[in-house]
Amino acid sequence: MVPALVVKTWRDDRRAIIGWSVGIAAFTTLYTGFYSQFQGTAELKEDALPPDMLEFLGIADMTSAIGYLQATIYSLIGPLLVIMAAITLTTRTIARPEEDGGMELLLANPLTRRAFATQRLTAAATAITTITAVPWLLVAILAPTVDMNVPQGNIAATNAGLILLVWCFAGIAFLIGAWTGRRTPVLVVTGTLAVATYLANAISGLLDGGDWLKWLSPFHYFIGTDPLRTGWHPAHLAVLAAIAVVTAVAGIRVFDRRDIGV
Repeated sequence: MVPALVVKTWRDDRRAIIGWSVGIAAFTTLYTGFYSQFQGTAELKEDALPPDMLEFLGIADMTSAIGYLQATIYSLIGPLLVIMAAITLTTRTIARPEEDGGMELLLANPLTRRAFATQRLTAAATAITTITAVPWLLVAILAPTVDMNVPQGNIAATNAGLILLVWCFAGIAFLIGAWTGRRTPVLVVTGTLAVATYLANAISGLLDGGDWLKWLSPFHYFIGTDPLRTGWHPAHLAVLAAIAVVTAVAGIRVFDRRDIGV
């Protein structure tokens, strides 16, 4: 049976969940469906971009179906959209109600603090996974209809990595929210980390001796192995999962021990 607090959290966040799901679905459908029209000008567009820019964006080529999907869905805008959704929803678990003065009512539930934090995080993680699975479902359905010859297993591997990438940043956001009880630090710190680590991965191949930077970036473990072409890489996925678990557990422990402002 699903805990009552999880159900309440879903109900309270339903508009945000639906809104993000619809927006990401529209983004994915638009770009995937545009592939047929894009093919005629793909070479011109690729030639118009400097090689360093293509490498910065992590695009091997734009003329193939895999290159197109990576350039439009999985390279920059797609991951940042779902990360934004994850940070927004994770902020609602602890930081928002504490800052708004509603934590006292929520803590009135007959639960320990650890159980409270775990159930709130479980509700957010489920919602975030649902939102992040939208591109997986739509690309898997639409790709064959527009003649994208991309193996379904590779689509699954890429989207599994995307989900774990989002969990990674959601865990960081949860930890910061549990530690500070404020929305601004969650949004600023997690957003800055997302942009900084993306840039670290993007510029690692452009700097002499900068290859080590990519190992500091969750984006490398998500897309650095080119999973749309090469499929599953369990070790890289395990790194993302480990970051998500460690930050989530740390957040629960911090919330359990901290004085709560109500």
